Amino acid sequence: MDGTVAVDGGWVRGREDGGIWEFLGVPYARAPVGPLRWRPPERPEPWSGVRDATMPGPLAPQVPPAPGATLPGDPLEQSEDCLHLSIWTPAPDSARRPVLVWVHGGGFTSGSAGSVLYRGQRLAAEGDVVVVNINYRLGALGFLAHRGLASGGGVAGSGVGNGGIAGNWALLDQIAALRWVRDHIASFGGDPSNVTVFGESAGAMCLSALLASPAAHGLFSRAVIQSGPPYVHSAVRAEKAASSFVRELGMKEVSRAALEAVPAGELVSALAALARHGPLPGELPQPLLPVVDGTILPAHPLDAIARGSAAGVATIVGTNRDEMTFFALRDRLAHSMDGTLLRTRIAQSAPWAPADRVVDHYAGVLTRRGERAGPRELWVAVGSDLVFRWPSLRLAAALRAHDPRSYVYLFTWGSPAFGGILGATHALEIPFVFGTHSQPGISGFVVGDGAGGAGSATEQRGAGTGSREPAGASAAADALSDAMRASWLSFARTGDPSNPRVGRWPSWDREHRITMVFGQTISVEEAPRNDELAVWEPVAPLPSSLAER
Repeated sequence: MDGTVAVDGGWVRGREDGGIWEFLGVPYARAPVGPLRWRPPERPEPWSGVRDATMPGPLAPQVPPAPGATLPGDPLEQSEDCLHLSIWTPAPDSARRPVLVWVHGGGFTSGSAGSVLYRGQRLAAEGDVVVVNINYRLGALGFLAHRGLASGGGVAGSGVGNGGIAGNWALLDQIAALRWVRDHIASFGGDPSNVTVFGESAGAMCLSALLASPAAHGLFSRAVIQSGPPYVHSAVRAEKAASSFVRELGMKEVSRAALEAVPAGELVSALAALARHGPLPGELPQPLLPVVDGTILPAHPLDAIARGSAAGVATIVGTNRDEMTFFALRDRLAHSMDGTLLRTRIAQSAPWAPADRVVDHYAGVLTRRGERAGPRELWVAVGSDLVFRWPSLRLAAALRAHDPRSYVYLFTWGSPAFGGILGATHALEIPFVFGTHSQPGISGFVVGDGAGGAGSATEQRGAGTGSREPAGASAAADALSDAMRASWLSFARTGDPSNPRVGRWPSWDREHRITMVFGQTISVEEAPRNDELAVWEPVAPLPSSLAER
């Protein structure tokens, strides 16, 4: 086996490493540059000879990572020619293995399919599966939406006609990548009829949107949504954001011709400047999001899913207990927050919920559990539930109404980094899912320095010091990763995440809210950490039908 495979555009040659073949940086679409900016992706441009596929493709244009924020081996080159994917497979044969397609996160503005954090060798080897990681356009190049970006004859392939809003370029990239998988993955040993998509944060939010998109229908049969409830803009809000964005560039109006001439680096800088202005009340800090355009997204994803757009797709939906510590770490005011600032932030983030009632409710719940309930701890608890957990459970309820194969998890493993202040923070589950938790540059963050690991939930939630166990932390981390990998692989193979490492994982429903808890111990619990969620029930109930939204 020489590792040479024919794909759309030409031949690619991968390499075998430790019994797994990898094909990296394979184009699934033409470079979206010049007049192809803000256009649906087109078929790859043909190449001559055999293309080397042993290095990841470049990152989509984005703000360069801060020093120390990347891992050894992460790609650093940036290019608009970013529509590539990477494949890990036991063999490019005809075995028709289950396929897992990963969509990376990064706040819709950063990230790469090539990060060492989520390379797919271990999943492919242990599960006898094919793993595919995809790049997609980011920032303004991926999410800018405005009727000024539509051509006179409409945008080919997107259904946008004269005068309609044109957007969702990143979603169109992901759909194009999934179509590429459908058409080519059999040549890499995969089964195009058994595709599971999984992603985290912005990547999972995109997948939540694809569950509602007619254009994505039939391209996958299972989905794992990790900290990614559906967040989208209306067409009106998207056009306001686009107008604000071009003003940052010194333009008076959205003009395709003018924007095509702007260097990618200037687009990245302008979006970063726009983000610094802060969100409107009740919105995420990201100024650009997927948009309800009437075509790729005909309706808000939660509405469409409640109507049955994702019927027939098995799902896992989950969040991490302390999502917001990831963001609070870079938030200077969060560390000195007092009660007044706490209430102000809650009022801005959830203007439909009385801030005093929310604070009093969470303070009572955390205090009864013996957890700290200072302003910072309350902000983390409220924000984690408000932004991630409760919207994710609303998504789970809408999915469960049309398919009983709906599962929910809560991740509670606490990071020992920074004295344990992060707890079970946003994105911490990723290396456990991929089995990269013990790699250099990652293990210190998720396991510790060898002196110990994560403490209890009470100690880790904002405790500041984080108790460390004297021994066995690495073994506990390995056991947690083993359990999560086994669950994700079982789900990809059968649509049921139950397996010998975790036992039976019951499906979730609105009444019992049976949840798999992944932490220092792994257990099935009925409605874990449910008391604080009661404050959100009256203002945003779990939908069993569209009428209940």
